[in-house]
Amino acid sequence: MTIQPTSNASTTSNTVPMTIITTCYGRNRHLYNLLSGLENSSVKPAEVIIVNDDADPNRLAEFSLNIMKLPTTVKSAVNDGDDIKTTEFDIGHNRNFGALQATHDMLIFLDVDCIVAPTFIEQMYKKLLQYPNALLMGQPRYLTRPLSVEENAQLKINQLPFSVLDGLSVYNPYRYNFDESDSYPTETEQTAIKQTDDYGAFWSLCFAIKRQTFDEIGGFDTQYTGYGAEDTDFAFTARRLDIDFYLTADIAYHQQHSVYRPPLNHLDSIIVNANRFYKKWHCWPMAGWLSQFSDMELIDWTEEQSLPIAIQREPNDKEVELSHCPDAPYV
Repeated sequence: MTIQPTSNASTTSNTVPMTIITTCYGRNRHLYNLLSGLENSSVKPAEVIIVNDDADPNRLAEFSLNIMKLPTTVKSAVNDGDDIKTTEFDIGHNRNFGALQATHDMLIFLDVDCIVAPTFIEQMYKKLLQYPNALLMGQPRYLTRPLSVEENAQLKINQLPFSVLDGLSVYNPYRYNFDESDSYPTETEQTAIKQTDDYGAFWSLCFAIKRQTFDEIGGFDTQYTGYGAEDTDFAFTARRLDIDFYLTADIAYHQQHSVYRPPLNHLDSIIVNANRFYKKWHCWPMAGWLSQFSDMELIDWTEEQSLPIAIQREPNDKEVELSHCPDAPYV
């Protein structure tokens, strides 16, 4: 592996020719923690692209990273048959826009609420060199509470031990998880990697891919709007193209924020996206959530149906309130 230092890097860390792409709006506390993790990595990415409108330029200048900030899509329309939906934040379009502007061929996409483990970038770089035509996804660990102001400051100056983040985080039991010993490299052993045929296990919160492969997939389908299914669609397109998919044991810590179980706050976009996905792939995504919506009589749906889902009613304020889980680590 050849690692070349760049002019903006600190004296304690080299850089690798990779572009990090993240996109957010109104989540800047998470964004600054993400940048702190990148700054304190065993190697730094040569470029960080933030598709974001409202981050403080003075705060961004505090990081010894090569940061490019691009404007977000403020509004976009999605044509779902005769129904036109609008969304304030088009994550698929913004990810594609970030990839289009990337200087380097090796790309890592991170959700803004990720904090990468110290060796995440280095390990993903090595694995992408080894599997240059593949789709690689890291291992999420979910923080069970938000970091405090003091912890944020410690993270920024590399004084927050990652053992603290390990102690504050849990794996999501609904997906495949590596043993903890697989996630930490030694002088003789690298972090683990596992090929899988379960493309439904792909989540877009922390993944690596080469630009040529991303372009072959066609990027994210921007006909999806808001929340849900766009990452599964991305992975299914990779499967159709015979692109290998690997899970890796490289940890990205997910910063805790409140969630809704089920996500009633995203009902409209989930239904739009589920219909889009079924029309394209002839199977239903997000079946667990659709089943819960059906049980609440918000929709009339069975997994065997082929007709589009129609919303029977919107959830009332009490239902939304009861579904809100302010302390949950994941949906």
